[in-house]
Amino acid sequence: MDISITTPGLLFPAISLLMLSHTNRFLALANLIRTLLEKYKNTEDKAHIKLQIQHLRSRLRLIRTMQVFGVFSFLLCAICMCCIFMTWTVAATVIFVLSIFTFIISLLVSLTEIVQSLNALEVEMKNAVRD
Repeated sequence: MDISITTPGLLFPAISLLMLSHTNRFLALANLIRTLLEKYKNTEDKAHIKLQIQHLRSRLRLIRTMQVFGVFSFLLCAICMCCIFMTWTVAATVIFVLSIFTFIISLLVSLTEIVQSLNALEVEMKNAVRD
């Protein structure tokens, strides 16, 4: 397989969009946690809010993991491009494959976080219907 400079270049927009998505999720969860912490201080139903914050903390950890693998994927793509410029074809190919794997891991962790988010919404909707 011949690898050209455009090969790793194809991943740059995808990784950038993925990182933007992860950052938006992080910011939304951070705002929600801040709101819940304020509510926690001013309410008697602390157990329910504490449980929500614990679940959000778990999701924040997943987002951090997604971001770490996304950054590694981006970094490996850049290193791959450098290897291509230096005509280190074997190294460029190996690094590109690693970049794709780290990108896939980031996507799989993202899927896990989405499932957790949907499960949390299901619980909230069930609680709202009961009230």
